[in-house]
Amino acid sequence: MWGRADRAVKLLGRNIPSILRMTEGVDLKISRRLCIKPQEESQLQSKSRSPLKVPGYKPTDWEKRFLLWAGHFKKPEDIPETVSIETVRAAKTTLRVKFSYVMIALTIVGCIIMVIRGKQAVKRHETLTNINLEKKAQWREESTASAKP
Repeated sequence: MWGRADRAVKLLGRNIPSILRMTEGVDLKISRRLCIKPQEESQLQSKSRSPLKVPGYKPTDWEKRFLLWAGHFKKPEDIPETVSIETVRAAKTTLRVKFSYVMIALTIVGCIIMVIRGKQAVKRHETLTNINLEKKAQWREESTASAKP
């Protein structure tokens, strides 16, 4: 009976909690990775990187424009050949926020314009109810005119 249980444990070894597998010499860093906060994980990854390696990313033409529009550089000539990917991501995030502000402002302006136009239409007695009643009256006239031949 125990032979079958041992075989089942070996087959399902990946699904057994790490506490039960400690005798097998499992690397505890892998099992604790889910418990690490994102900040700690990025610190662990930054420690594991080689300090001599300079991170470089060659930005595309659009990313260079993003860097300029976000205010990271004054002129296109100021942008170096390689920049860090974090700089590009920060520029994109800044542009997303600016774009959101522009969209909010345009929405508010659009709402104000529609309120003003609605009030002007009410003064001219151009309400949806009046327009619908006029259309229905016109349809009735057309249907009676076509029925009288």
